[in-house]
Amino acid sequence: MREELLTLLQLKDIDRTGWVRANVESPESVAAHSWGMAILALRLCPDHLDLAKVLSMCLVHDVAEIVVGDLTPHDSIKGQEKHELERAGMLKIAPQWIELFDEYEQGSSEEAQFVKSMDKLDMGLQAMNYQRQGLDLSEFISSARTKTDGTQFSSLLE
Repeated sequence: MREELLTLLQLKDIDRTGWVRANVESPESVAAHSWGMAILALRLCPDHLDLAKVLSMCLVHDVAEIVVGDLTPHDSIKGQEKHELERAGMLKIAPQWIELFDEYEQGSSEEAQFVKSMDKLDMGLQAMNYQRQGLDLSEFISSARTKTDGTQFSSLLE
């Protein structure tokens, strides 16, 4: 049990690749991103959704990155290959959460779709915070806007 927990906590040591690529000084970790999503979800979750499931999904959606790393659209691994690597990573280190991972990846529930919007909202808001360092992170904000368009959260990225 202890080894499993030590492995899971390694998510705190993985810097978000996009921020590193953008030369952000002291970029957040993948775990900090998951926490950001969870705090946004706690504040913004519609009453009709299962909050416990939403928060669980926020916390585990990137756990596979402990094994595969934080892959971005700029990497050569994309699409189905990325999904298969991440799913294999989840099965290796956190099989107890594979159903949550699959649901999130497939966007097969309202909770999963909401969590996906929190994923992009967190990225966009974090980019706004990092722009205070004098960086141009408009590509991240634009990406977040395209993924949240049509949701009640798009105005938060204006």
